[in-house]
Amino acid sequence: MGVRMAGLGHYAPAKVLTNDDLEKILDTSDEWITTRTGMKRRHIAAPDEATSDLAIAAAKMALQNASLKPKDVDCYVVATVTPDFAFPATGCIVASKLGVAGKPAFDIEIACSGFIYGLTVVSSLIRSGVYKRVMLIGAETLSKLVNYQDRSTAILFGDGAGAAILEESSEDSFLAADLGSDGTTPETLYLPAGGSRTPLTPEILAAHGDKIHMAGREVFKFAVNRMVESSLTALSRANLKPEDLSYLIPHQANRRIIDAAAQRLSMPPEKVIVNIQEYGNTSAASIPLALSEASRDRKLKDGDLIVFTGFGAGLSWGAVAWRWAA
Repeated sequence: MGVRMAGLGHYAPAKVLTNDDLEKILDTSDEWITTRTGMKRRHIAAPDEATSDLAIAAAKMALQNASLKPKDVDCYVVATVTPDFAFPATGCIVASKLGVAGKPAFDIEIACSGFIYGLTVVSSLIRSGVYKRVMLIGAETLSKLVNYQDRSTAILFGDGAGAAILEESSEDSFLAADLGSDGTTPETLYLPAGGSRTPLTPEILAAHGDKIHMAGREVFKFAVNRMVESSLTALSRANLKPEDLSYLIPHQANRRIIDAAAQRLSMPPEKVIVNIQEYGNTSAASIPLALSEASRDRKLKDGDLIVFTGFGAGLSWGAVAWRWAA
Protein backbone atom coordinates (compact mmCIF):
# COMPACT_ATOMS: atom_id res chain seq x y z
CA MET A 1 0.00 0.00 0.00
CA GLY A 2 1.25 3.46 -0.89
CA VAL A 3 0.37 7.05 -0.09
CA ARG A 4 -0.27 10.22 -2.09
CA MET A 5 -1.37 13.79 -1.45
CA ALA A 6 -5.00 14.32 -2.34
CA GLY A 7 -5.38 18.00 -1.55
CA LEU A 8 -3.42 21.01 -0.33
CA GLY A 9 -4.36 24.28 1.33
CA HIS A 10 -2.80 27.25 3.05
CA TYR A 11 -3.73 30.37 4.96
CA ALA A 12 -1.99 33.51 6.19
CA PRO A 13 -3.51 36.21 8.43
CA ALA A 14 -4.59 39.48 6.84
CA LYS A 15 -2.30 41.76 8.84
CA VAL A 16 1.13 42.26 7.28
CA LEU A 17 4.31 43.42 9.03
CA THR A 18 6.78 44.85 6.50
CA ASN A 19 10.45 45.66 6.83
CA ASP A 20 9.48 49.31 6.71
CA ASP A 21 7.22 48.74 9.71
CA LEU A 22 10.11 47.16 11.61
CA GLU A 23 12.33 50.14 10.81
CA LYS A 24 10.02 52.24 12.96
CA ILE A 25 10.48 50.14 16.11
CA LEU A 26 13.98 48.69 15.72
CA ASP A 27 17.47 49.81 14.78
CA THR A 28 17.28 48.15 11.37
CA SER A 29 16.47 48.81 7.72
CA ASP A 30 14.78 47.13 4.80
CA GLU A 31 18.16 46.69 3.12
CA TRP A 32 19.71 45.11 6.23
CA ILE A 33 16.83 42.64 6.69
CA THR A 34 16.57 41.75 3.01
CA THR A 35 20.30 41.19 2.61
CA ARG A 36 20.58 38.95 5.66
CA THR A 37 17.31 37.03 5.49
CA GLY A 38 15.56 37.53 2.13
CA MET A 39 12.42 38.59 4.01
CA LYS A 40 10.26 41.56 3.01
CA ARG A 41 6.94 40.84 4.74
CA ARG A 42 5.43 38.52 7.31
CA HIS A 43 1.78 37.90 8.20
CA ILE A 44 0.68 38.47 11.79
CA ALA A 45 -2.28 36.86 13.53
CA ALA A 46 -4.91 39.11 15.07
CA PRO A 47 -5.06 39.20 18.90
CA ASP A 48 -8.10 36.92 18.88
CA GLU A 49 -6.71 34.61 16.16
CA ALA A 50 -5.23 31.37 17.54
CA THR A 51 -3.22 28.65 15.84
CA SER A 52 -6.31 26.44 15.47
CA ASP A 53 -8.04 29.22 13.51
CA LEU A 54 -5.21 29.33 10.98
CA ALA A 55 -5.11 25.52 10.82
CA ILE A 56 -8.85 25.28 10.17
CA ALA A 57 -8.67 27.80 7.32
CA ALA A 58 -5.87 25.84 5.63
CA ALA A 59 -7.70 22.56 6.26
CA LYS A 60 -10.89 23.85 4.63
CA MET A 61 -8.96 24.86 1.53
CA ALA A 62 -7.32 21.44 1.34
CA LEU A 63 -10.69 19.72 1.70
CA GLN A 64 -12.19 21.88 -1.04
CA ASN A 65 -9.26 21.18 -3.37
CA ALA A 66 -9.63 17.44 -2.74
CA SER A 67 -13.45 17.52 -3.08
CA LEU A 68 -13.72 15.97 0.38
CA LYS A 69 -15.65 16.65 3.57
CA PRO A 70 -14.19 16.62 7.11
CA LYS A 71 -15.87 13.27 7.83
CA ASP A 72 -13.95 11.71 4.92
CA VAL A 73 -10.69 12.16 6.86
CA ASP A 74 -9.84 9.45 9.39
CA CYS A 75 -7.35 11.35 11.56
CA TYR A 76 -6.12 14.92 12.09
CA VAL A 77 -2.50 15.79 12.91
CA VAL A 78 -1.22 19.29 13.68
CA ALA A 79 2.49 20.14 13.72
CA THR A 80 3.00 23.24 15.89
CA VAL A 81 5.00 24.79 18.72
CA THR A 82 2.37 27.48 19.27
CA PRO A 83 -0.66 25.42 20.33
CA ASP A 84 -3.85 27.10 21.49
CA PHE A 85 -3.16 25.67 24.95
CA ALA A 86 -0.37 23.69 26.62
CA PHE A 87 -3.02 21.00 26.53
CA PRO A 88 -5.27 19.68 25.03
CA ALA A 89 -3.71 19.11 21.63
CA THR A 90 -4.63 21.67 18.99
CA GLY A 91 -5.45 18.79 16.62
CA CYS A 92 -8.40 17.89 18.85
CA ILE A 93 -9.71 21.44 18.64
CA VAL A 94 -9.29 21.56 14.87
CA ALA A 95 -11.19 18.30 14.34
CA SER A 96 -13.98 19.40 16.66
CA LYS A 97 -14.38 22.80 15.00
CA LEU A 98 -14.50 21.09 11.61
CA GLY A 99 -17.53 19.19 12.92
CA VAL A 100 -15.90 15.79 13.42
CA ALA A 101 -15.45 15.53 17.18
CA GLY A 102 -14.65 11.92 17.96
CA LYS A 103 -12.06 11.54 15.21
CA PRO A 104 -8.53 10.74 16.40
CA ALA A 105 -6.29 13.80 16.50
CA PHE A 106 -2.91 14.72 17.93
CA ASP A 107 -0.06 17.22 17.74
CA ILE A 108 3.60 16.93 16.78
CA GLU A 109 5.92 19.39 18.55
CA ILE A 110 9.31 19.39 16.85
CA ALA A 111 9.37 23.06 15.79
CA CYS A 112 10.42 23.88 12.22
CA SER A 113 10.97 20.19 11.42
CA GLY A 114 7.30 19.54 12.17
CA PHE A 115 6.07 18.96 8.64
CA ILE A 116 8.99 16.65 7.82
CA TYR A 117 8.38 14.54 10.91
CA GLY A 118 4.63 14.71 10.35
CA LEU A 119 4.88 13.64 6.73
CA THR A 120 6.95 10.62 7.79
CA VAL A 121 4.58 9.66 10.62
CA VAL A 122 1.37 10.16 8.63
CA SER A 123 2.73 8.32 5.58
CA SER A 124 3.65 5.43 7.86
CA LEU A 125 0.15 5.33 9.34
CA ILE A 126 -1.37 5.10 5.87
CA ARG A 127 1.16 2.74 4.30
CA SER A 128 0.78 0.34 7.25
CA GLY A 129 -3.01 0.32 6.89
CA VAL A 130 -3.90 2.05 10.17
CA TYR A 131 -5.78 4.84 8.38
CA LYS A 132 -6.89 5.42 4.80
CA ARG A 133 -6.82 9.21 4.86
CA VAL A 134 -5.12 11.69 7.22
CA MET A 135 -5.01 15.48 7.37
CA LEU A 136 -1.55 16.88 8.20
CA ILE A 137 -1.42 20.56 9.10
CA GLY A 138 1.54 22.75 9.93
CA ALA A 139 0.32 25.88 11.72
CA GLU A 140 2.01 28.56 13.80
CA THR A 141 1.36 31.92 15.45
CA LEU A 142 5.01 32.63 16.26
CA SER A 143 4.38 36.38 16.45
CA LYS A 144 2.90 35.74 19.88
CA LEU A 145 6.29 34.42 21.06
CA VAL A 146 8.45 37.18 19.56
CA ASN A 147 10.16 39.88 21.61
CA TYR A 148 9.81 42.89 19.33
CA GLN A 149 12.64 44.62 21.19
CA ASP A 150 15.09 41.93 20.05
CA ARG A 151 16.29 42.73 16.54
CA SER A 152 17.86 39.30 16.03
CA THR A 153 14.51 37.48 16.27
CA ALA A 154 11.84 40.16 15.73
CA ILE A 155 12.58 40.35 12.00
CA LEU A 156 12.39 36.61 11.38
CA PHE A 157 9.07 35.12 12.36
CA GLY A 158 5.57 35.23 10.91
CA ASP A 159 2.29 33.35 11.17
CA GLY A 160 0.60 30.96 8.77
CA ALA A 161 -0.66 27.46 8.08
CA GLY A 162 -0.37 24.81 5.41
CA ALA A 163 -2.39 21.61 5.11
CA ALA A 164 -2.00 18.38 3.18
CA ILE A 165 -4.50 15.54 2.92
CA LEU A 166 -2.72 12.22 2.49
CA GLU A 167 -4.51 9.08 1.38
CA GLU A 168 -3.80 5.49 0.44
CA SER A 169 -2.79 4.85 -3.15
CA SER A 170 -1.69 1.97 -5.34
CA GLU A 171 1.27 4.13 -6.41
CA ASP A 172 3.56 5.20 -3.56
CA SER A 173 4.67 8.84 -3.45
CA PHE A 174 6.72 8.35 -0.28
CA LEU A 175 10.17 7.28 -1.44
CA ALA A 176 12.39 7.69 1.64
CA ALA A 177 13.05 9.80 4.72
CA ASP A 178 15.80 10.80 7.09
CA LEU A 179 15.12 12.24 10.55
CA GLY A 180 17.44 13.35 13.32
CA SER A 181 17.72 15.31 16.54
CA ASP A 182 20.27 16.48 19.10
CA GLY A 183 19.01 17.86 22.40
CA THR A 184 22.47 18.51 23.85
CA THR A 185 22.16 22.31 23.67
CA PRO A 186 18.48 23.26 23.57
CA GLU A 187 19.37 26.85 24.41
CA THR A 188 20.65 27.26 20.83
CA LEU A 189 17.02 27.81 19.80
CA TYR A 190 14.35 27.63 22.46
CA LEU A 191 11.61 29.20 24.56
CA PRO A 192 13.33 29.46 27.96
CA ALA A 193 10.33 29.50 30.28
CA GLY A 194 6.80 28.18 30.48
CA GLY A 195 7.60 24.47 30.71
CA SER A 196 8.26 22.24 33.70
CA ARG A 197 11.98 23.15 33.74
CA THR A 198 11.32 26.84 34.31
CA PRO A 199 7.74 27.76 35.19
CA LEU A 200 6.63 31.30 34.49
CA THR A 201 6.99 33.93 37.21
CA PRO A 202 6.52 37.71 37.11
CA GLU A 203 10.30 38.12 37.11
CA ILE A 204 10.77 35.76 34.17
CA LEU A 205 8.02 37.47 32.20
CA ALA A 206 9.68 40.84 32.81
CA ALA A 207 12.93 39.39 31.41
CA HIS A 208 11.13 38.09 28.27
CA GLY A 209 11.72 34.46 29.28
CA ASP A 210 8.48 33.57 27.51
CA LYS A 211 9.86 34.71 24.14
CA ILE A 212 12.02 33.02 21.49
CA HIS A 213 15.77 32.99 22.13
CA MET A 214 18.19 31.98 19.38
CA ALA A 215 21.94 31.80 18.81
CA GLY A 216 21.82 32.83 15.16
CA ARG A 217 25.34 31.96 14.00
CA GLU A 218 25.23 28.49 15.51
CA VAL A 219 21.82 27.83 13.95
CA PHE A 220 23.03 28.98 10.52
CA LYS A 221 25.99 26.60 10.44
CA PHE A 222 23.95 23.72 11.80
CA ALA A 223 21.07 24.31 9.39
CA VAL A 224 23.03 24.24 6.15
CA ASN A 225 25.02 21.14 7.10
CA ARG A 226 22.06 19.15 8.36
CA MET A 227 19.73 20.04 5.50
CA VAL A 228 22.31 18.96 2.94
CA GLU A 229 23.31 15.77 4.77
CA SER A 230 19.71 14.77 5.43
CA SER A 231 18.63 15.45 1.85
CA LEU A 232 21.49 13.36 0.48
CA THR A 233 20.66 10.53 2.89
CA ALA A 234 16.99 10.50 1.90
CA LEU A 235 17.93 10.59 -1.78
CA SER A 236 20.40 7.75 -1.34
CA ARG A 237 17.77 5.63 0.39
CA ALA A 238 15.48 6.26 -2.60
CA ASN A 239 18.29 5.42 -5.04
CA LEU A 240 18.23 8.98 -6.34
CA LYS A 241 20.72 11.80 -6.82
CA PRO A 242 20.25 15.58 -6.57
CA GLU A 243 20.29 15.88 -10.35
CA ASP A 244 17.20 13.66 -10.49
CA LEU A 245 15.13 16.20 -8.57
CA SER A 246 12.45 18.39 -10.07
CA TYR A 247 12.22 20.58 -6.96
CA LEU A 248 13.73 21.23 -3.57
CA ILE A 249 11.18 22.59 -1.09
CA PRO A 250 13.11 23.67 2.01
CA HIS A 251 12.06 25.13 5.32
CA GLN A 252 11.84 28.89 4.83
CA ALA A 253 14.06 30.15 7.66
CA ASN A 254 16.62 32.33 5.92
CA ARG A 255 17.32 32.97 2.24
CA ARG A 256 21.07 32.63 2.75
CA ILE A 257 20.57 29.22 4.37
CA ILE A 258 18.35 28.12 1.49
CA ASP A 259 20.80 29.36 -1.13
CA ALA A 260 23.80 27.76 0.59
CA ALA A 261 22.04 24.39 0.90
CA ALA A 262 20.82 24.52 -2.69
CA GLN A 263 24.29 25.34 -3.95
CA ARG A 264 25.82 22.39 -2.10
CA LEU A 265 23.11 20.16 -3.59
CA SER A 266 23.78 21.62 -7.06
CA MET A 267 20.16 22.73 -7.33
CA PRO A 268 19.62 25.66 -9.72
CA PRO A 269 17.40 28.52 -8.46
CA GLU A 270 14.50 27.58 -10.74
CA LYS A 271 14.25 24.21 -8.97
CA VAL A 272 14.10 25.67 -5.45
CA ILE A 273 10.69 26.76 -4.12
CA VAL A 274 11.06 29.98 -2.10
CA ASN A 275 8.38 32.24 -0.63
CA ILE A 276 10.29 33.58 2.38
CA GLN A 277 9.99 37.13 1.07
CA GLU A 278 6.24 37.08 1.75
CA TYR A 279 5.91 35.06 4.97
CA GLY A 280 9.22 35.01 6.84
CA ASN A 281 9.86 31.97 9.01
CA THR A 282 6.56 30.25 9.83
CA SER A 283 8.18 27.18 11.42
CA ALA A 284 6.13 23.99 10.86
CA ALA A 285 3.86 25.86 8.43
CA SER A 286 6.59 26.95 6.02
CA ILE A 287 7.01 23.81 3.89
CA PRO A 288 3.31 22.96 3.44
CA LEU A 289 2.55 26.63 2.76
CA ALA A 290 5.22 26.73 0.04
CA LEU A 291 4.04 23.38 -1.33
CA SER A 292 0.41 24.51 -1.48
CA GLU A 293 1.36 27.69 -3.33
CA ALA A 294 3.50 25.72 -5.79
CA SER A 295 0.56 23.41 -6.48
CA ARG A 296 -1.83 26.34 -6.86
CA ASP A 297 0.56 27.96 -9.34
CA ARG A 298 0.68 24.69 -11.33
CA LYS A 299 4.42 24.27 -10.92
CA LEU A 300 4.12 20.60 -9.96
CA LYS A 301 3.63 17.92 -12.60
CA ASP A 302 2.82 14.23 -12.32
CA GLY A 303 5.96 12.27 -11.58
CA ASP A 304 8.01 15.23 -10.33
CA LEU A 305 10.64 14.21 -7.78
CA ILE A 306 10.76 16.47 -4.73
CA VAL A 307 12.82 16.68 -1.58
CA PHE A 308 11.30 18.41 1.43
CA THR A 309 13.95 19.34 3.97
CA GLY A 310 14.04 21.33 7.17
CA PHE A 311 15.65 21.95 10.53
CA GLY A 312 14.61 23.55 13.77
CA ALA A 313 14.63 23.62 17.53
CA GLY A 314 15.47 20.36 19.18
CA LEU A 315 17.84 20.68 17.57
CA SER A 316 16.07 18.69 14.87
CA TRP A 317 16.30 18.05 11.16
CA GLY A 318 15.02 15.84 8.40
CA ALA A 319 14.24 15.28 4.74
CA VAL A 320 11.65 13.36 2.74
CA ALA A 321 12.01 12.24 -0.87
CA TRP A 322 8.62 12.32 -2.60
CA ARG A 323 7.21 11.57 -6.06
CA TRP A 324 4.40 13.95 -6.95
CA ALA A 325 1.16 12.38 -8.13
CA ALA A 326 -1.20 14.74 -9.91
